[in-house]
Amino acid sequence: MSYSGDVEAGGPGDTRETTDLVITKISVGEIDNNVYLLRCRKTGEQLLIDAAAEPRTLLDLVGDGGLATVFTTHRHWDHHRALAEVTAATGARSLVGRDDAAGIPVADILVDDGDTVRVGAVSLTAIHLAGHSPGSTALLHHDPKGHPHLFTGDSLFPGGIGNTEKDPARFASLIHDVETKIFAELPDETWVYPGHGKDTTLGAERPSLPQWRARGW
Repeated sequence: MSYSGDVEAGGPGDTRETTDLVITKISVGEIDNNVYLLRCRKTGEQLLIDAAAEPRTLLDLVGDGGLATVFTTHRHWDHHRALAEVTAATGARSLVGRDDAAGIPVADILVDDGDTVRVGAVSLTAIHLAGHSPGSTALLHHDPKGHPHLFTGDSLFPGGIGNTEKDPARFASLIHDVETKIFAELPDETWVYPGHGKDTTLGAERPSLPQWRARGW
């Protein structure tokens, strides 16, 4: 069956392959946090995006292949509750956007906009999207023989950008970053993997950008 990205907590994951990566998506916790395991097809090295909850479930997902890195998309509590236990059990390095480091229980490496995050032989690009939190950071994978893959945390969802709590400055920051760093730079085929819920593509969301800006959330 083809990948849909439609998962729910307690249910099975969904897996797809790019030229260089195997991507597995699962949902954990009471508010259905998405977790993504990226495995380099060449080296077998693995990277986990958001150790959100249920450490035993996450360690089972990692399996016997070991875990090199955990990347936390932002500092909100529901995205890193299992981080300390998972890193302690695996020895994985914890990476987080620099401006969110103070809110993360384990932060070994601070990531800035444009930095390279590696998983085996694959290079991912960090994209700072300030607004949902000060240091919210997406990860971008360019498939050399396919479309881009973008892991957005809570900064971009089907139907809109992340919650900025009706703060005009935070909304202006996030909509600007999403428009200029994502929609202006990446094609419609870019697949978006958010922090909760179903996946989307930039093409599906692009026509709604003026509406999002007009409504202010």
